[in-house]
Amino acid sequence: MLEVIVRPNAAAAASYVHDLLVEHLVAHPRTVLGLPTGSSPLAVYAQLVESFRQGRIIFAGVRSFNLDEYYGLGADHPASYAAYMARALFDQVDCPRDQHHIPDGLTADPIAASAAYEAAIAAAGGIDFMLLGLGRNAHIGFNEPGAPFDSRTRLVTLTPSTIAANAPLFGPGQDIPAQAISMGIATIIAARRIVVLATGAAKAAAVRAVLNGPPISDVPGSALQLAGAVTFVLDPEAHGD
Repeated sequence: MLEVIVRPNAAAAASYVHDLLVEHLVAHPRTVLGLPTGSSPLAVYAQLVESFRQGRIIFAGVRSFNLDEYYGLGADHPASYAAYMARALFDQVDCPRDQHHIPDGLTADPIAASAAYEAAIAAAGGIDFMLLGLGRNAHIGFNEPGAPFDSRTRLVTLTPSTIAANAPLFGPGQDIPAQAISMGIATIIAARRIVVLATGAAKAAAVRAVLNGPPISDVPGSALQLAGAVTFVLDPEAHGD
């Protein structure tokens, strides 16, 4: 089942996703989450932190697996996704750090590390609730156009457009990684519930291709048509209104 929810603006879309997550965490306090980074989920994470401070939710029993990490960046690098998650969520709630997993960007053996990441997800029982953003080229995680739908966690090469889109996250003169370790499409669409947050006119073409076109590898997000329960939460601009 695929549903599309359009909220009046980006803030309202983020609040709607926050409410879905709160409802899920209250009902399933020992859940397994799949978590994204980037600009889209920041407002969701900020609201989750506030809900935690108000006592509405707890994270003590939550396990999570992040979608990706830049290859070549350690967790102490300010532009790493490990550092992003610490700032945005993990350091502000009651989550034991050993229950929250992010690919190792400094691994010497990305093949073995990717296999271990997949094994850890399987050992946790799979992803219960997957939160996704959507790239301008319709990537999910760092699965760029052409990524096979049967892909699992692996080392990937980023497209120039993705590198350019992520450039503002890096300081002047810093090299932007050209590779990342990313959860694969097959792993993502196996999640029991998937919520995609996409806002802004820059995402409209990707949303249109994902929702209205056939499932093809040139549009990675179109694989979501093959998943079980998927909800797209959009603002009018991303919906193309």
